[in-house]
Amino acid sequence: MDKPLRILIHGASGRMGRALLRLAADAPERWQVVAAVAGRAPLQRVVDGIPQFAAAELSGVPDFDVAIDFSLPEGFEPVLAQCVKRRRPLVSGTTGISAGQRQALEQAAATIPVLWASNFSVGVAVLNELVEQAARALAGWDCDIVEQHHVHKKDAPSGTALTLGEAAARGGAEPRYASLRAGDIVGEHTVQFAGQGERVELVHRATSRDIFARGALQAATALAGRPPGLYTLRDLLFGQG
Repeated sequence: MDKPLRILIHGASGRMGRALLRLAADAPERWQVVAAVAGRAPLQRVVDGIPQFAAAELSGVPDFDVAIDFSLPEGFEPVLAQCVKRRRPLVSGTTGISAGQRQALEQAAATIPVLWASNFSVGVAVLNELVEQAARALAGWDCDIVEQHHVHKKDAPSGTALTLGEAAARGGAEPRYASLRAGDIVGEHTVQFAGQGERVELVHRATSRDIFARGALQAATALAGRPPGLYTLRDLLFGQG
């Protein structure tokens, strides 16, 4: 890439938004954040050289190559609409979106390249593959998914747990879910298959949010220049699309 990828970060004041800003700043030859959008009006218009915008000012942001969205469900549709209007790709990790919002994402894919993922960890992408394989091989075994997150996480089960459950269902299992909210746990997911006299556990533990931010930046880089369509993390990170 001759020039840095111009990125709009939507949800810039959240944990993921701050991680994205920091990692992008560490590699200015790869990524240039042209706008940081948060829910509230900014106290400063420019911070560390990055223009700051309130969510209500989204239509006024400068041009960008890809938008990365880690906001709340109520912020999802405005950024999606702005990407469609400008014919720019969208990478979103906003959890808790509704069925109607998923449908809007699918409709937008006819116009722009879009990617929504519940988790941008490369390890979790691999875990999804393993869960589907295990479910297929362990027909009739009980399948339970236990997820743990920090006390501030609102949705339960987590989006990642539900995605793992979808992988298990594709393999023929009927997953059950349990959620725990405690302390500052970044994220832990255990998929357990239990049979007579034995059980198999597949576990992923995240110790830093940087893995999610790094995966989102990699996905944004891979999505830029793609034709319209609904992409998965597997498509972009593992070259399957």
